[in-house]
This record gives sequence, C-alpha cells and structure tokens, in this order.
Amino acid sequence: MNDKMPDSPLSNMVWFKSSYSSGEGGQCVEVATAGGAVHVRDSKIPAGPNIAVSPKAWAGLVALAVADGG
Repeated sequence: MNDKMPDSPLSNMVWFKSSYSSGEGGQCVEVATAGGAVHVRDSKIPAGPNIAVSPKAWAGLVALAVADGG
C-alpha cells in the first residue's frame, strides 16, 4: 500500500515574480498559471495560500494597474 498522496498538478507550478520587484524583499506577489487559472501568492510566504482567478479577471486587474501607473 502506498500512503503517499499523488502530486497535485498545482504542486508543480512555475512561479514568476514581478519585474518591478527588487531582491530586497518588500511587498511582492508571484503568479503562476495552471488548470486554466492564474494563481497569485505572497512571495514572502511561498508555502502559504494562493488565490486563483480566471485569465480574463487577471488581464483586467493588470490593465487597471497599468492604467493607474502601477
């Protein structure tokens, strides 16, 4: 009997940090795509929770941030 849980497709996600992030810490988010969604997490807590949004919702958020000078 194998009591090891199979890897979730989400456990192998490749995360990307914003190009605006410095290597000095601070307030950064990371994103990854998997399962038809964009996943967002706090870069300071990589093992912590993440939220998943649709690609359309993510595109809207990015467009809003860019329009606001983000």
